[in-house]
Amino acid sequence: MNQAIQEAVVLARPGAAAETGRDYPLRGIVRRSEWVILSFLVYAVVLGALLPVAMSMRDFVTFLNISILAGYIVLVVLDQSKPALAFGAARDLASLALIVLAYREMGWFAQPHLDHSLEASWVVWDRVVLRGGARAVIESVGPVIPSILEISYALVYALAPFVIVMLYIYRRREKVDQFLFVFAVAVLLCYAQFPFWPSEPPRVVFLGQDLPSYETVFRRFNLWMLSNYGIHTSVFPSAHVAGAFAAAFGAMQALPERRWVSRFLLVIASLIAIATVYGRYHYLSDAAAGLLVALVAFRALPRR
Repeated sequence: MNQAIQEAVVLARPGAAAETGRDYPLRGIVRRSEWVILSFLVYAVVLGALLPVAMSMRDFVTFLNISILAGYIVLVVLDQSKPALAFGAARDLASLALIVLAYREMGWFAQPHLDHSLEASWVVWDRVVLRGGARAVIESVGPVIPSILEISYALVYALAPFVIVMLYIYRRREKVDQFLFVFAVAVLLCYAQFPFWPSEPPRVVFLGQDLPSYETVFRRFNLWMLSNYGIHTSVFPSAHVAGAFAAAFGAMQALPERRWVSRFLLVIASLIAIATVYGRYHYLSDAAAGLLVALVAFRALPRR
């Protein structure tokens, strides 16, 4: 076990696998995506110390994130010393779970924002687009397209798990880290900015304005999800859009031989981007910024 710990520490250094001439695609080293996620946990601790948040919340986040960092070391050591599908799968699931935790932590750090000057500047473009014909086109065949958009918006939570399942099915588990790197960078880069762009969605700030004409069951589900599980820190950039396009871009890179996966995800991501604006979940500027963040994450992926 001591030897395994020493080897895990040595191989945790970026580029160590290349230096030793050994390849650990599935186990052992701290993966690139895990470096991104664990770095965000450290960032959250630092942010909590800088922001005017309750001491109890600051201490809780510090204790929680340090405990998670320690737990990850144990998981890496176990995966190195006793390689098994269960440990590899646990690391993949843990990465997704920690991205969800990162979202919650930014909600805990939410600051009061009574000045809606940001939202007032963003909504101008929404009104130009929606009142200029986009809303009429979407609703031209009744509730059909609005329902498709709301369903797509709800699917955002399943996109990353879907890609990981596809990688497992197509026997490309060694590409999970590559995919998760793009996805984690995009989503966490959005979360990291939330405290600096305090804002509320247009359906809240501009109550009753430019709302969809159809209150479908799918829209009610999305509103219920956001009401019960959403945070009130910021809507800029849109992590929904960033995560959706990052899932598509990551699948494009990690599973190029199965093009239907990335093409399907690109369609869903485009529908999600439209849904965020049409449904008044986000401003057009949020969606555009989310797409830009996803492109940055995709370009940040190291090419071999």
